[in-house]
Amino acid sequence: MSKEKILIVDDSEMNRSILDDMLGEDYDIIEAEDGLEAVNVLRKQASDLSLVLLDIVMPRMDGFGVLEAMNQNGWIDAVPVVMVSSENAPAQVERAYELGVTDFIMRPFDALIVRRRVVNTLLLYAKQKRLISMVEQQVYENEKRSDLMIDVLSHIVEFRNGESGMHILHVRILTDLLLGYLTHKTDRYKLSMRDISMISTASALHDIGKIAIDEKILNKPGRLTKEEFEIMKTHSTVGAKMLENLPVHQGEQLLKIAYEICRWHHERWDGRGYPDGLKEDEIPISAQVVALADVYDALTSERVYKPPFTHEQAVGMIARGECGAFNPLLLECLTENAEKLRTALETDSVEEVKRRKLRGISEETLRGEGRSASERTLQLLDRERMRNNFFTTMAETIQFEYTVSPPMLTVSSWGAKRLGLDEIIMNPNQDSKLRGVMGESTWERLSKRLRSTSPERPEVRMDCPLHYGGTVRWHRIITRALWSDDPKPKFDGALGTVVDIHDAHLKMQELEQKAARDQLTGLLNRASAREQIELRMHDQPNANYALAIFDLDYFKLANDTFGHQFGDQVLQWVAKSLCRSVRGTDISCRAGGDEFMLFLEYNTDIEKTIDRVFRNLCGKYENFQIAVTMGVALGEDVGLSYETLFHAADAALYAAKRAGRGRYRFYDDSLQTLLDSVPHAEQEETATIH
Repeated sequence: MSKEKILIVDDSEMNRSILDDMLGEDYDIIEAEDGLEAVNVLRKQASDLSLVLLDIVMPRMDGFGVLEAMNQNGWIDAVPVVMVSSENAPAQVERAYELGVTDFIMRPFDALIVRRRVVNTLLLYAKQKRLISMVEQQVYENEKRSDLMIDVLSHIVEFRNGESGMHILHVRILTDLLLGYLTHKTDRYKLSMRDISMISTASALHDIGKIAIDEKILNKPGRLTKEEFEIMKTHSTVGAKMLENLPVHQGEQLLKIAYEICRWHHERWDGRGYPDGLKEDEIPISAQVVALADVYDALTSERVYKPPFTHEQAVGMIARGECGAFNPLLLECLTENAEKLRTALETDSVEEVKRRKLRGISEETLRGEGRSASERTLQLLDRERMRNNFFTTMAETIQFEYTVSPPMLTVSSWGAKRLGLDEIIMNPNQDSKLRGVMGESTWERLSKRLRSTSPERPEVRMDCPLHYGGTVRWHRIITRALWSDDPKPKFDGALGTVVDIHDAHLKMQELEQKAARDQLTGLLNRASAREQIELRMHDQPNANYALAIFDLDYFKLANDTFGHQFGDQVLQWVAKSLCRSVRGTDISCRAGGDEFMLFLEYNTDIEKTIDRVFRNLCGKYENFQIAVTMGVALGEDVGLSYETLFHAADAALYAAKRAGRGRYRFYDDSLQTLLDSVPHAEQEETATIH
């Protein structure tokens, strides 16, 4: 394993030698005899260095000169510096700390103190870097959740607006890039990476007010009339009003920025925009940059009223003022980086932009800016939680996060309020409110299915009824299991969303029920009856079951004498008589034509039950005498499967018909010999429901 590298910078060879003797056994030592040589080493090897031990008083360039060079080149962010000097004047010590020094060691050297200070500094920076990495990953995971909300809002607005599904994502990427270019060009707006992150995220809401605009105006394929354009212009104030009236998160910076963007992204630098006629920097920079990004993407995208312009045409039109006046600095950012913007839109994903942004945020965190890393960690995580809750509330969706250790379910504020749950549920397996909403078994089923996932296949979807607000509504739970990065991954929890599908579920149930039933009689059809019979026998294999098959005697005579409409009425009369004769748990079926089937469970004398059903089916409809012939098979005699029951009942029906019709017959072993003696053609003529 390679050793960590330490750069010792001191004009005294003796001092360098002493420090080398103290540290050389555990570290690779690089020496520089003055500040200029140290800067040259840093320029070539800064990324490989773990620490700099730096003297103050040196020829050509002193220690403060080295620190200033490290600040100018950004090396101070990644390489800690410990000052090693006999100079201890308060002004010099204070200046050293202001330039980024981590610690101070006074000469003469004490070996134990030197080793301890070096180890402590290296551990501190290693821990801080790990912390920043953790922050970046946590922020990244949280931003993935808020991106889900952005997607929901994007589709809500763009579905009605007839725009490309990429418009809001393009505006977000352009906003992020233009603000990055702006901060390198000028410090006029003093934007941090966090500010840029928040503005680009809030840009997703710039057109949310279009929800309130009539679709006929939104999607009109031609030029708007003056009256229609005035209505269209109201979307900026309507969107701002929606945010202003939001019952939660008022006072949050993200909401403030979103309000600025919604209301003023159609203002122009020369004061000729709307709704308030603001000009120049009266317009917040957030609204200025989103306005430019919005116009560029609108020009290069296809709309119902125009084909897309090329990238070059769009940049030229904006630069010439054909789309209104913009901040000259932003126009310079656009024109000077036009090719970079085009390349980014063609190749960059929001994922790449996000990773780039998070690296910048992490660097700011590492620099400290007057706060400790732990304080910044809490600030970043709180901001991401606030952002996630904000978008969840705006989209009115139920989101949740489940962690195994500690066992905890976190529900979005809007979702918790809707379901009547607490936002944080400790030990969800034992929470009575959660069980009341989901039912006794649903949470256990969901947990079991999540634990049966894998890192390669982490998604689970499940439909279930939820009980809240005094009603029961069907919902779809869409979840993604979270697995650790260990060599043997372990299940850590899940992220999920809950979608109301009640109306769609009812419609599907209605369609399924229609498909499962015979249209004339309302009884189950043969396929659905078989499915229910097999399911019943599978769920309750120890029960006693009987299957009866019957058809109408001389039904052809009814059709031939009175017509097919009368024949249909006879079949309906038989179906009603059958339903009146059986229990709600029995399965009744019209198998086709004048053939019917009955499946029932019994505990007592089955013969009395069959006799009662048989007699209720025989009677008179108007002037037509109805009679049936029936075959019955018992599971205890032939075995518990649909096939064996069906064929045995069919054999009994055949035997009853051979005996003279108008009767019923139970299957017994003698019937198979009788069937075997009948010619095959005659079996086909008389058998009922093969």
